[in-house]
Amino acid sequence: MNVVLIGYRGTGKSTVGKIVATRLGRELLSTDAEIVKSAGQTIPQIVEQHGWEFFRDLESTICQDLAGKDGLVLDTGGGAILRPQNVEVLKRTGTLFWLTASVSTIAERIGSDTQRPSLTGTKSFVDEIQEVLRERTPKYQAAADHVIETEGKSVTQVADEILAVCSCSIYVAQP
Repeated sequence: MNVVLIGYRGTGKSTVGKIVATRLGRELLSTDAEIVKSAGQTIPQIVEQHGWEFFRDLESTICQDLAGKDGLVLDTGGGAILRPQNVEVLKRTGTLFWLTASVSTIAERIGSDTQRPSLTGTKSFVDEIQEVLRERTPKYQAAADHVIETEGKSVTQVADEILAVCSCSIYVAQP
């Protein structure tokens, strides 16, 4: 069974994923990193040259490939839940944990990120986060098996919650 982290960028998926993977003795894979590796381009380059729909197609292929493996910790891109088929394949072999944070915390955490292009192209940074979260929140809620609030918690505390939520005896690596 895979541990799958979903949520908007800046909610801690990558950082928490590293801790969870280490504690479980598992490999951490990022759908975004796999897309970059597969395409041989950065995400901004992919979007600029081919558009968001092409990026989402690559993302769906990567989700399908990774869901076919077992025993992973998966850090998904924030928009992976936009396509129902991605959620379906990820749930088939994984438990989905939705990491959440407030708009102000997300803005603070990702303010200097240059590896992700604007999702709306016309809004201010904070307005874009608010708009995208309004659109995606119902999708995250529908996809999540568990919701983990990251606001005001250390990454270790968030990782501890993930490991405690499920039947972690099946996840935890033996000493």
